[in-house]
Amino acid sequence: MIGKGVTAFYPTQTKVKLINGKRKEVTESLLPNIFFAYGTLNQIKSFVYDNVNLPFLRFYYRHTHVGSRIDKAPMVVPASQMESLRIICAAETDNTIITLAEVPKFKKGQLVKVTDGAFKGVIGRVARWQGQQRVAVVVEELVTVVTAYVPSAFLEKDNKK
Repeated sequence: MIGKGVTAFYPTQTKVKLINGKRKEVTESLLPNIFFAYGTLNQIKSFVYDNVNLPFLRFYYRHTHVGSRIDKAPMVVPASQMESLRIICAAETDNTIITLAEVPKFKKGQLVKVTDGAFKGVIGRVARWQGQQRVAVVVEELVTVVTAYVPSAFLEKDNKK
């Protein structure tokens, strides 16, 4: 895909696991079965509909109710959210939370930008999770990514929305 002009992102992490009594480094997906690709619709369709070479690749659809009918369209993640996901996944900090389930403790908070530290550049909503102030990036109907603790001194209001 990359060779044909598509930008790809597959968030992973390296963990040390005990396998057959030996410690080995293993690379695991942070979001099992989810792969992000950025290109033109025709470029992406050519890969998704190539059932011979890529039978496992599918669109993740956003479902919309229109009267009694349900429309589905491939999900498009805004560039700012993708960049924030990249920053959070690349930061090698403990206590970062990535979950496919909706996180119930979130309340709508102030939209902020992280100005310093491991998560510098992340734009998201302030949230309290496990008793700590964090910044959450929510990709609707797909994933919630929560940073580790972010001090207030590292946050500034973001007036984009």
